[in-house]
Amino acid sequence: MFTTRPTLQGTHGMAATTHWLASAAAMAVLEDDGNAFDAAVAAAFTLHVVEPHLNGPAGEVPVVLAPAGAAPRVLCGQGPAPAGASIAHYTSLGLDLVPGTGPLAAAVPGAFDAWLLLLRDHGTKSLADVLKYAIGYAEHGHPAVERIGATVETVRELFETEWTTSAELYLPGGRSPAPGALLKNHALAATWRRLLSEARAAVPSGATRSERREGEIAAARRVWREGFIAEELAAFAARPTMDTSGERHPGTLTGDDLAGYTAHYEEPVTRTWNGWTVAKAGPWSQGPALLQQLALLDDDFGTPGSGTEYASAEYVHTLVEGTKLAMADREAWYGDADGADVPLPTLLSAGYNAGRRALIDPAHASYELRPGRPDGRTPRLPGLATGPARRGTTAAGAGEPTVARDGATRGDTCHLDIVDRWGNMVSATPSGGWLQSNPVVPALGFPLGTRLQMTWLEPGLPNSLTPGRRPRTTLTPSLALRDGVPVLAFGTPGGDQQDQWSLHFLLAVALRARFRGGYDLQGAIDAPNWHTESFPSSFYPRLMDPGSLVLESRFDDTVISGLRRRGHRVTVADPWSEGRLCAVARDPETGVLSAAANPRMMQGYAVGR
Repeated sequence: MFTTRPTLQGTHGMAATTHWLASAAAMAVLEDDGNAFDAAVAAAFTLHVVEPHLNGPAGEVPVVLAPAGAAPRVLCGQGPAPAGASIAHYTSLGLDLVPGTGPLAAAVPGAFDAWLLLLRDHGTKSLADVLKYAIGYAEHGHPAVERIGATVETVRELFETEWTTSAELYLPGGRSPAPGALLKNHALAATWRRLLSEARAAVPSGATRSERREGEIAAARRVWREGFIAEELAAFAARPTMDTSGERHPGTLTGDDLAGYTAHYEEPVTRTWNGWTVAKAGPWSQGPALLQQLALLDDDFGTPGSGTEYASAEYVHTLVEGTKLAMADREAWYGDADGADVPLPTLLSAGYNAGRRALIDPAHASYELRPGRPDGRTPRLPGLATGPARRGTTAAGAGEPTVARDGATRGDTCHLDIVDRWGNMVSATPSGGWLQSNPVVPALGFPLGTRLQMTWLEPGLPNSLTPGRRPRTTLTPSLALRDGVPVLAFGTPGGDQQDQWSLHFLLAVALRARFRGGYDLQGAIDAPNWHTESFPSSFYPRLMDPGSLVLESRFDDTVISGLRRRGHRVTVADPWSEGRLCAVARDPETGVLSAAANPRMMQGYAVGR
């Protein structure tokens, strides 16, 4: 099969990320005898620098990790709503939605602490070892990818008139970063150098190497939560700032919120389909939606003679209709709530999904939002999610920051997957803290995030804005096992599209392995992909587009016409426009490692040997 690139194979280590410089940084750590977790942290901090339009240090990250010989775990780097972020506060300001930008939308930053916790517990390198790549690119510059300048242009007027600290960094001399021009962030480099200096000073001079390593990481976490970084973030959050409401508002984030947060580990949510067990983050993410999509499929789905042969109109129709059902359940049931509020065992059960599967009409596309009734419970959807005023195309594009037709700006996400020669494997989806989310804090070189925009200002919902609770996020890395052994880590940016593109990728890998043998990662990434917006968007202003289906033009004409006959409102998009997937794999019998990355937008890259 022709692919845009080869599926890389080797035995030492593999890294795949959404930017080639982050992949190279990860590989440099692997070459220096670091493990997959060291490499992941180095790649993550590099992504803050080279993809500032997609993520930043004050954003968030879920991580699915599998240490060699151990069961997978989830590391949660999603911060909660601040103590002052009550529905009453926001509605008293005349708001019916959390703004899509500005400090009112800022959750407690979670990414930094999560990365340092991963480094402490599973890495081997010092903090300086993994930060040096990010510091180097921030201090000496990196060639800007085209999308950075394009994103800055969408918010030029805002930067020049309101967010002037951002203009100083991203519009020097009134010009946005040109493709290939060196983009520097001296403030960020200075932030990390000061962090390292204070962390070193906090460790006694007679400490052993191990004691020094752990002591410096602990001190750095304190500096973030309670030191100069926390002081700057809290002070900037308190400044009235223009947001998507058209008004200037201060945020609710305080120093106490920052001081009280720590990242933590959780058990993953899992489900098995045809021998593949997929591990995901819990219902504070959209991760279980992929598991629900799998649960809706018959065991022979996609196989020859099944009537749903791979990439046929029947195949795509079934997946799209299953996506609508899973996403309707996501809206009705998912959130950062206890087990009584999120009936996850029932949502993933065979009996429940047999009933849901019967709702899929093989001849007609549904235009309805149809959440289920797990355990006989009545679903409750947000009023703003279902009214006719909220129907309309959510954005002018997907997969990169864009300006929607409603004028709002949106950010996207990064992704990384890494596996090493010892069998350690990690998948992570860093996001938030985009350059277009909040003004740059000039003393730090990065802005706050906007994840609270995913909550509702309506009481009594699983994802209602609630102080101390995490917003239900779209971030959703994946790790798959065979016979209890981790073999595949994968994921993609793309907001609500992430578990649509990831599902299509996983099925392509699984079906190829079943009938031809081996894992054709690059072929699965290259395969024509699709997405639907037939459910409420997770991003401000929370629109939905019933019956929509966007297909890459590389789909066969008979597939496109077959989907239109079923009533899908098909948009034929550019041939390489759907998805930014990355993946790594490990064959547990031979130890052979594999990696692949998305060719779309010519930015993601896999490296390894």
